[in-house]
Amino acid sequence: MKSICKSFPGVKALDDVHFSIHRGEVVGLLGENGAGKSTLMKILSGIYTPDSGEIQFEGKNVTLNGPKQSQNMGISIIHQELNLLPHLTVAENIFIQSLPKKGLKLDRKKLFSEAQKLLDDLGFDIDSRSLVEDLTVGTQQMVEIAKALSFQSKVIIMDEPTSAITEQEAAKLFQIIKTLKEKGIGIVYISHRMEEIYEICDRVVVLRDGCNAGEGDSKELSPEQIVNMLAGREMSQIYPERAKEHGDRVVLEVKEFTRKGTFEDISFQLYEGEILGFSGLMGSGRTEVMESIFGSTSINSGQMWIENQEVKIKSTRDAIKYGLALVPEDRRHQGMVGEFTVTQNITLSTLKKFSGFLQKVNFRKERETAESYISQLKIKTPSGDTVISNLSGGNQQKAIIAKWLESKPKILILDEPTRGIDIGAKSEIYQIMLELAAKGTSIIMISSELPEVIGISDRILVMASGKITGEFKKEEATPEKIMLCATKGV
Repeated sequence: MKSICKSFPGVKALDDVHFSIHRGEVVGLLGENGAGKSTLMKILSGIYTPDSGEIQFEGKNVTLNGPKQSQNMGISIIHQELNLLPHLTVAENIFIQSLPKKGLKLDRKKLFSEAQKLLDDLGFDIDSRSLVEDLTVGTQQMVEIAKALSFQSKVIIMDEPTSAITEQEAAKLFQIIKTLKEKGIGIVYISHRMEEIYEICDRVVVLRDGCNAGEGDSKELSPEQIVNMLAGREMSQIYPERAKEHGDRVVLEVKEFTRKGTFEDISFQLYEGEILGFSGLMGSGRTEVMESIFGSTSINSGQMWIENQEVKIKSTRDAIKYGLALVPEDRRHQGMVGEFTVTQNITLSTLKKFSGFLQKVNFRKERETAESYISQLKIKTPSGDTVISNLSGGNQQKAIIAKWLESKPKILILDEPTRGIDIGAKSEIYQIMLELAAKGTSIIMISSELPEVIGISDRILVMASGKITGEFKKEEATPEKIMLCATKGV
């Protein structure tokens, strides 16, 4: 792709961008939200037409007039939001555009046998007759890969492929990518996770503000250099310095929390203004413990005290009453209402505050409150009336945090608060966390990213197989120590 330019009303999305990929190469395409990655890939997959520039494929100049033409040439895209039909079988999804027929009828025998052969050749342990809705997200991703290869793809674009899968599924995906690479297939890999880029990418291309910000072999670029290209700032600026030490007053104590088959004997204390990090592999029980504390799920045994008062939290309503707030891991489905505006989402959990006589909502007061959070948290949105699903992931997350801040929590639980968002937005969320902690809010943060959990926490608890297996102060924590505790008994 040479000198690609693309504008939308009021926005120049791409300005003279260059991008290339070779056979059997994995190229990491990096950039903050709004940097132009998606626009560039939508041009490559035929969804958008560039305003100017040229595309060469296998040495020939081409014009891509729609996704079908791009697909026929051998370019496939696997979107972050998987594009499968859940009520159909794996085989039907793979060959949805070229179902084998016997006369006028669907040749089901041929359909299932050809799909099974493709899955077996790829080493995927998937039954072609299974319904897609019965598969895990990781397995659905493998079906998307099989579907892409059914078109004889030469280039596969993967957009944030590990954002919703387990570590074990991610490891399997990386093995599949290596196999595809050996077959000569080029992979464009879009991710915000630095460790993934180093593990599987041969080369890195960075976009910033719709322009090329740099590129190079992944083995030759340091994380600091990549961060500098991404954000135009040093890595030391990503994790801001703590301005104030946390207090020594215990605000939350959890003792011997147990839910059979999920976690057992979970005991810890949280101090006033402390940021307590919870680390561990996916499936270690971190999220389930926090859901139990917040009253979303029940426990078999255990006790909890908030500010020296023993409490029994049996519902999320109880939790909010005692000053707890939880920003969930799955922001799209659990943290927000995608069809509502930014304002409606911010005031959703405190709507009673804005209701007067006959429960009529005071829209002016509601709008003013939302606007103050939009300004305070630097939420990038045309207005509070914008539908929240139209915002970038980082700005959606800030709006969800605003919703819970309006409930004035004493204890804020953040589950994977920066998953799937860019480095600039991450830095802004860290700054919000530090400002809240400095004002006395106690924070529990679950994170699967070791640099994050070490960079922002005052203290770190590590979980494995439903138990706490390690505890570290910030100054003594290292990735090696944490991983050793995270894999105990796994």
